[in-house]
Amino acid sequence: MQLTDEFRAFLAAPRFAVIATINPDGSPQQSVIWYVLQGDQILLNTARGRIKTRNLERDPRVSLCVEDGYRYLTISGRVTLDDDQTIAQADNMVLARRYMTPAEYGPWIERFQQQQRVTLRLTIDTVVAYGFAE
Repeated sequence: MQLTDEFRAFLAAPRFAVIATINPDGSPQQSVIWYVLQGDQILLNTARGRIKTRNLERDPRVSLCVEDGYRYLTISGRVTLDDDQTIAQADNMVLARRYMTPAEYGPWIERFQQQQRVTLRLTIDTVVAYGFAE
């Protein structure tokens, strides 16, 4: 199943996602993350050194779940990582503007700019949907 217009509209709302990566022992690691759909890829961003970043450097497979009550999409695929700071910081601003007002994201951006950021681009392999029109 791929992204339909209905799924794209669902992903366009600034909901939070849960990303699952694979720990070295094979167990799942999950965390809440901002995202934005860009064409047929999902843009994400995180700080270098986090568990998910280390997991993705070793194994790029992920599952991403975006929910709204009993309606959700689970998207699986592989990510590419980009730690060019010009790109990663700019991508993080895209996400901050999506989720916050300018008054809210000012202090966050100052904090983010002190971090080494990493852009994650998720190429979608599969989409599982629940609670949408059939």
